[in-house]
Amino acid sequence: MRRESPKVLVIDVGGTHIKFLASGQTEPRKIVSGPHMTAKEMVREVKKAAQDWSYHAVAIGYPGPVVHGRPLQEPHNLGGGWVGFDFVKAFGCPVRLINDAAMQAVGSYQGGRMLYLGFGTGLGSAMVVDGVLEPMELAHLYYKKGKTYEDYVGLRGLQRLGKKKWRREVARAVETLRTALEPDDVVLGGGNAKKLKKLPPHTRLGSNKNAFAGGFALWNARAGKNAVREFGA
Repeated sequence: MRRESPKVLVIDVGGTHIKFLASGQTEPRKIVSGPHMTAKEMVREVKKAAQDWSYHAVAIGYPGPVVHGRPLQEPHNLGGGWVGFDFVKAFGCPVRLINDAAMQAVGSYQGGRMLYLGFGTGLGSAMVVDGVLEPMELAHLYYKKGKTYEDYVGLRGLQRLGKKKWRREVARAVETLRTALEPDDVVLGGGNAKKLKKLPPHTRLGSNKNAFAGGFALWNARAGKNAVREFGA
């Protein structure tokens, strides 16, 4: 007997907004996040905003490292209380949690070796190699002058450098990472990727919709246990 996929609420947690979409819906909704947004507050606000939607499971893209479906550390750009929080109890249904860039990567994947870089409040990163996901934390590696990649190509870098210099740093950082990791495909996503006048060579522009596609894939019955293992949920 074919096992049906459950109706899923996918939540993409970001440093400025939290966006969410349920199975069968066409338009995502969003709430403002920021440095005071705790895990408890996120659940309360999302449940309130999505109370007219039907769902039986939740997929969450989390802005930080995730191990065995649990946040490893508190997010840099949000409030506290995320590590150790019982999302299953809070939502009252099964929950699968994954790094937010990894969720975008899953939804962006078209085959081969793909590197995903997300330019938002910070710098999200993940690779998918022959269908197997490898979440990454490139943002906090040292880049130059004692500062990290995120310091130059994240929101802080954009605000400090201005758009023109920021675009040059993005192009340099992408080329450095592309040379080091040797992907077949490089996808640039996140809200600030749209601020690039011209994409760096050998890259393509992602879409925020891919995060929702990745979240739904975590609960796709056809993917089954392999999806849970490979996608790190």
